[in-house]
Amino acid sequence: MKRQAIIIKTSGDGKTKIAIDEKNFHQIYGYINRDARHKRKFNDICNIILSGLRNTDLYDKENINSRCNDVTAMKFFKGQENDRLYCKEIRNKQEKVFIVVTSELLEKKKNQKNKQREINVIEKVAGYEYEIK
Repeated sequence: MKRQAIIIKTSGDGKTKIAIDEKNFHQIYGYINRDARHKRKFNDICNIILSGLRNTDLYDKENINSRCNDVTAMKFFKGQENDRLYCKEIRNKQEKVFIVVTSELLEKKKNQKNKQREINVIEKVAGYEYEIK
């Protein structure tokens, strides 16, 4: 069964979009809007993605195996809380649109390498299929 995702931000040219998983919307949106610090960091990461830039300290692929090639992580407050928003990247080749769906929130990542806790979430996100609203 496909999951639903709601678009919340779009680039100026309309070719890149940020969406939130509908089932986890309240948890993710609540985290983003927890305080000004979280909101600012989320907006910074989104601006990097929407501008087509790359900053692996804030947003990077989670290549743990071949099934997870399209899973990425938004990295919040490395060296502090070290929270992650795991995302699924979708490329619509007909419309030439790139969508990043924020799928799962993982707070307080405690290690540098991905342990079983992170691997389980990454593999879960890799299995998601989305219908965009």
